[in-house]
Amino acid sequence: MEPLYQQTHKQVHEIQSHMGRLETADKQSVHLVENEIQASIDQIFSHLERLEILSSKEPPNKRQNAKLRVDQLKYDVQHLQTALQNFQHRRYTREQQERQREELLSRTFTTNGTQKKILDIANMLGLSNTVMRLIEKRAFQDKYFMLGGMVLTCVVMFLVVQYLT
Repeated sequence: MEPLYQQTHKQVHEIQSHMGRLETADKQSVHLVENEIQASIDQIFSHLERLEILSSKEPPNKRQNAKLRVDQLKYDVQHLQTALQNFQHRRYTREQQERQREELLSRTFTTNGTQKKILDIANMLGLSNTVMRLIEKRAFQDKYFMLGGMVLTCVVMFLVVQYLT
């Protein structure tokens, strides 16, 4: 039992050092390091199952100590497994946010094309030119209301920050 315990304990410490490497790995190699760590954790779990069987076969005076050591190793490995899962979740969230950011930045917000389509549809529906001009004038005014609201919001935020600090 002792050689297997020592080997498993050594692997736990190696995984802990690999977890530090995981934080500094670049995007290409992070998956390889994750897979390497997960494979080691899986191997340790199989060793722990074997160690549990061996600890139950120990003499009665050593059995409790052996079970405690195996339980401590099991706790450490579960902690490492959780840390790996948390890292993977943070990485996945970060990648998803980057994809969404890139998607938003790649969109082109054109109002001219949309406005032309609206005018074409309105002409098709038979709206008069007067109504069309009113709609265009309203869109022009709305733009200034939006800009004014943005400026007012910035001023209010500035005043709140100045007042609170």
